[in-house]
Amino acid sequence: MYPEQAPHVPVQRAVEIHQPTPYPPAVPAAAPVVPVQPNAVPAVASIVLPDGRVVTGYAINPAQPEPVAAKPAVSRTAVNVALGGAGFLAVCGGLILLTSFIAALTAFITQLIILAAVIFGGWIAVQILSTRGHRGGGTTVNIRKAVIKRNHFHG
Repeated sequence: MYPEQAPHVPVQRAVEIHQPTPYPPAVPAAAPVVPVQPNAVPAVASIVLPDGRVVTGYAINPAQPEPVAAKPAVSRTAVNVALGGAGFLAVCGGLILLTSFIAALTAFITQLIILAAVIFGGWIAVQILSTRGHRGGGTTVNIRKAVIKRNHFHG
């Protein structure tokens, strides 16, 4: 698949080195020279390589960062905490309403049961009291005779 390994000779190419001519710094003649720490990178920089060659070039201005987007007045964490608190309060309020609804429903059902018991008890009372008033239509039980018959006392 691969050709036989043959020694490769590196290709030598002609290399041109361009050395820009630096502009002399503009120094006013009347101003005295005072040693001052430079504020910025010089316009032309020269670097000496380990093999002795000197590379001279123009300094590149650093890239300007993108303008930072304006931060909101309130942090996102604060907004998230506030929304979480509002949600928690909504859930608690819903549970309180649900509990109140269940309590009201229980009280309503209890009142319905009590009402049914009162109506049914009234109906039973009416049935019992109405049998004593009507002699001809109901069954009359003589308790003395029933007790005597039960105990087998014949008189």
